[in-house]
Amino acid sequence: MLERYVYKNQKKMRCGYTTGTCACAAAKAAACMLLSGRRIESVSVITPMGVELTLPVYEITMEQDSVTCAIKKDSGDDPDVTNGILIYASVSYIERDSTDKRVVTDGGTGVGRITKKGLSRPVGEAAINPVPLKMIEEGVSEAAENYSYEGSLKVVISAPQGVEIAKKTFNPNLGITGGISILGTTGIVEPMSEQALIDTIRTEIKMHIAEGEKVLLIAPGNYGQDFLLNTLGIELKRSIKCSNYIGDTIDMVCDAGAEAMLLVGHIGKLVKLGAGIMNTHSKAADGRMEVLAACAIRAGAEADTARKILDCVTTEAALDILKKSDMLENTMKQLMIRIEDVLQRRSGGKIRIGAIVFSNEYGILGKTKTADMLLEDIMENNYG
Repeated sequence: MLERYVYKNQKKMRCGYTTGTCACAAAKAAACMLLSGRRIESVSVITPMGVELTLPVYEITMEQDSVTCAIKKDSGDDPDVTNGILIYASVSYIERDSTDKRVVTDGGTGVGRITKKGLSRPVGEAAINPVPLKMIEEGVSEAAENYSYEGSLKVVISAPQGVEIAKKTFNPNLGITGGISILGTTGIVEPMSEQALIDTIRTEIKMHIAEGEKVLLIAPGNYGQDFLLNTLGIELKRSIKCSNYIGDTIDMVCDAGAEAMLLVGHIGKLVKLGAGIMNTHSKAADGRMEVLAACAIRAGAEADTARKILDCVTTEAALDILKKSDMLENTMKQLMIRIEDVLQRRSGGKIRIGAIVFSNEYGILGKTKTADMLLEDIMENNYG
């Protein structure tokens, strides 16, 4: 067990290690056993961030020309869906081909295949990211040097449980089919890493642009994507889920070279933009009722209406109050003015940007100036 800790929200939390580290360790262990003819019970690897790990080896199968073994994934205190699964490596002898590669790496059962452009590896390749791929090749090359082997070796990384686990990940949206990705830029998992999710959103943005999309359709979560599908008839694969990271997503869309972005979301999330809140998670900030009350006052509502809004727990309850006081439409107009201003300032004029806000009860509540034009472009251009 890795005894490395970080502090998140005043809690001491244990770190783990990535699927990339597991794949590297399994490959190195299998190579050592193949070349030496001896079983080993543990293997040591150094992660890209310089942390040395000694990991137990599982499920060893030794044959004359190949060895297969596994390393158990340990995510520490991070709620990772891959925690506890076995990552296997099978190493075998091969003839050196025209590429003169010493180590040839591929994916097996449960490791996804890339089917769309825009990811870090070419279409058709196994979803083993560049850093883990380098780790695997260096670990196996080190074993070859230690045993004075000058030929070539083939490594196949597999994760039998990955077929089912992948359904719970972003992989289907990214165009990765058949399994999980072998990931990790540092080799170490830090619990509840926001950066990991942001990196996934960035990858999905790049993939959509590589598919030829010029106007990116962004939804914070399932409500937004359900609305797109059931109300607007737009397939889920056409949209990108940004979770709570609306500000970061705008930044990434601008940097990725897109022409425009349309944000479609539930009032409970997007109302926070009216206060300039760009991370909409409740732990970061709230302000929902304060924004609605301010917009209602600006629209001409009585002070008593604003007070009732401030006492609400949900935005749906606040909308009911606005509806009963005949202030819903004008309040939403004021909210969309605020959201328009915030989106324009965050994007800095680099892209055309707009938003559509809806609720489950009342449907579309408001649109920014360019929203209809952006939606029309999206509806007219089916990128498949």
